[in-house]
Amino acid sequence: MSEKQGVLTGFKTFLMRGNVVELAVAVVVGAAFTKIVNTVVEGVINPVVGSIGPKDLEHYQFCLQSPCTFDDKTGAAVDGITIKWGSVLSASLTFLITAAVVYFLMIVPMNKLKERLDAKDAAEAAAAPVEKTELELLTEIRDALLAGRHDGDGPANAAVLAAQRKVSGNGDRPGPEGPSGASGQR
Repeated sequence: MSEKQGVLTGFKTFLMRGNVVELAVAVVVGAAFTKIVNTVVEGVINPVVGSIGPKDLEHYQFCLQSPCTFDDKTGAAVDGITIKWGSVLSASLTFLITAAVVYFLMIVPMNKLKERLDAKDAAEAAAAPVEKTELELLTEIRDALLAGRHDGDGPANAAVLAAQRKVSGNGDRPGPEGPSGASGQR
């Protein structure tokens, strides 16, 4: 049962990562824009290119190995080897248009929104008071106790504090005398 829960927890963590969610959004948005992009290529770009030559980019090709003969109805090569560079150009234009639409309509607005939210979070974090850790509080208590014990000593008090900090590793842990820094004698 524990292994199953561990696997499910790991799977949930994997799914909730930002990259996986962003990838899923990209796939959905790309699929949604495919029809629009294909329509723009077929309805706008192909006619513009067709004014120079054939109506469709798919028909642009050249013969690599002679003799090349083409079917008049379909435009397909009957004999010879052809390179269909029009298909490559059409696919490249489709890709560029899709990438531009996704970038300018999805990525740029999302990045601006994320920047605003991050700036707001940073402002809230800067306004929040910083809480001290237990270790810092204990160090302050120890220092106050030592200062109170040696009130009239002045330089001796500073020397005891410096020695205590050195022994305790800059206030990270109490020394061998305990948290108060005294050896038990008064």
